Amino acid sequence: MFRRTADFEKAWQQESLSTRKVLETLTDASLSQAVAPGHRTLGRLAWHVAASLGEMMERTGLTIGGPGTESAPPASAAAIVAAYEAASKAVAQGVSAWSDATLEVEDEMYGERWPRGMTLQVLIVHQAHHRGQMTVLMRQAGLKVPGVCGPAREEWTAYGMEPPSV
Repeated sequence: MFRRTADFEKAWQQESLSTRKVLETLTDASLSQAVAPGHRTLGRLAWHVAASLGEMMERTGLTIGGPGTESAPPASAAAIVAAYEAASKAVAQGVSAWSDATLEVEDEMYGERWPRGMTLQVLIVHQAHHRGQMTVLMRQAGLKVPGVCGPAREEWTAYGMEPPSV
């Protein structure tokens, strides 16, 4: 749970950059990739990440705007990136206007009451969770996965190292 807005702002800068890095790797053709029939596609997951920023933050009183969580994902990977970028910047701007004391304010979140500092932590973890799902689908779609929390398999040689054995 965040107790200082400055700590969130620093973490958000890195986390949103990591998410954007994954989203920018998507192609229009890759958006239909699913792990199995009846599961979310890569495009739906990416759109969910972009849309959930506004949905979660509106519960704290911040109006982020952006797509609705039930709206259909666009057919364009660039449109998803643009929506995420706008919403991500709006989150950073909105939280920067809060005081540290604001992080203790509790809001109704999915049938519970969460301090805003916890909501911000969940926002970050939620993105990381879906980034992980997306990277699996990206590999299935034949895309090169960017390193996010360390190098991806394809990036080890850039560090002068052999990829870990499987």
